[in-house]
Amino acid sequence: MKRIHILLTGIFLFMATSCSKYVDTPLPKNELVSGLVFKDDKTATAAVTGVYGNMYSFNYQFANVLMNYLTSMQADDLYYFASFANYDVFRENRLLPSSQYVQSMFADVYSYIYQMNACIEGVSGATTLTPAVKNQLLGESYFMRSFFYFYLVNMYGDVPMVTGTDYQVNGQLPRAPRAAVYDTIISNLKTAVQLMGDQYPTAQRNRPNRAVANALLARVYLYTENWQQAEATASLVINNNDYTLLKDLNTVFLANSKEALFQLQPLNVLGGRNTWEGFTSTPATATGTAVFRLHSSLVAAFESGDQRAAKWTDFRTTASGVYYFPYKYKIRTAPSAALTEYSMVMRLAEQYLIRAEARIRQNKRDEGRSDLDAIRERAGLTDLPANLDQAALLLAVERERRSELFVEWGHRWFDLKRTKRSDAVLGPLKGANWQPTDTLYPIPTDAISTNQHLTQNPGYN
Repeated sequence: MKRIHILLTGIFLFMATSCSKYVDTPLPKNELVSGLVFKDDKTATAAVTGVYGNMYSFNYQFANVLMNYLTSMQADDLYYFASFANYDVFRENRLLPSSQYVQSMFADVYSYIYQMNACIEGVSGATTLTPAVKNQLLGESYFMRSFFYFYLVNMYGDVPMVTGTDYQVNGQLPRAPRAAVYDTIISNLKTAVQLMGDQYPTAQRNRPNRAVANALLARVYLYTENWQQAEATASLVINNNDYTLLKDLNTVFLANSKEALFQLQPLNVLGGRNTWEGFTSTPATATGTAVFRLHSSLVAAFESGDQRAAKWTDFRTTASGVYYFPYKYKIRTAPSAALTEYSMVMRLAEQYLIRAEARIRQNKRDEGRSDLDAIRERAGLTDLPANLDQAALLLAVERERRSELFVEWGHRWFDLKRTKRSDAVLGPLKGANWQPTDTLYPIPTDAISTNQHLTQNPGYN
């Protein structure tokens, strides 16, 4: 068993760190992979859940700083106070196909997809797994593959649809149209909903269940403008008594909070570190400098009395003035080494915002406004006026999403793109560096150089 564990760990570490050719990392076809790994519940579970550790073991990866912070800098939530070339290109919208983090995010996500494809094949072919465990593991694998493709299609547009482990085939796939990618995501999420149970597999909320799959499905329906299904699917999550909007904003991002749908549990906790977000955002001392600072337009967007500004941001006063920084995660390091905060991936508040927008888009203005008011009330704000028309309510959705979801998983960046508001909002802020094609990242140089069937996004040739 020790040998299996060592080999299994080595296989998936290799898969997670090999980034030179984004889809052609071959999984060793030996007896371990084809037989022993998926022969019993324990090793099969380790194979599937290994992706969560890979996502969050190291800082400046897709699942922490890169997805949360770089997308926020491209939008209007965040800026980097110091000068660092790899960040400056995001802040200033000067991305190139050769930009380091453009390439690493592309490669990282495809590495995770390859791991999920291997698990889908292995678990599907297993004959000795407990049926309930087999269904849960397959559901998790389909969910995670959908999750990764959601981010790829929103960052890069049309992308290759890699659904198998034949690296020779994968390495020559062309870009699939965005609509086809979304169709596959929706189909896979529906499968995940059917396979997974209502309960979490463990006492933690760090592995997806049926509600998590429905939550991502509701988001995808929103992005694909299927308003009716977005409303209905978000309602399934909102009406689930296992989740609730927490009144105390300081408790939202704690480990296993009742608002959490899906979190990543920190693994690298040396020195009392909790989340990478807290370690990255929070100054080391009471007078220390925060290098990731909130954009002045975001600070100004909070209404007077908004408790999200009071509880989820903090500030420092300097000789040149006051600046604010993200403070959703409070712990940089904890002397007691207590692990009390987990990294939030998906949470209930988003579902209220999804349903609000879906209802308003269907001209169900009263119902949509009620969902917005639920978010506003817990933030200490008054209800919206009852006479707002559809256009005004949609702007209210945009404001609430920004105030609620800032510096979380690219929400602001994606919202401006999907609502076609990027030019109007970001153009005046970014100035001469802004062009409409900046809403997509370039396809990385490494990917194009190894696959003759790939084409470049407009604006980067």
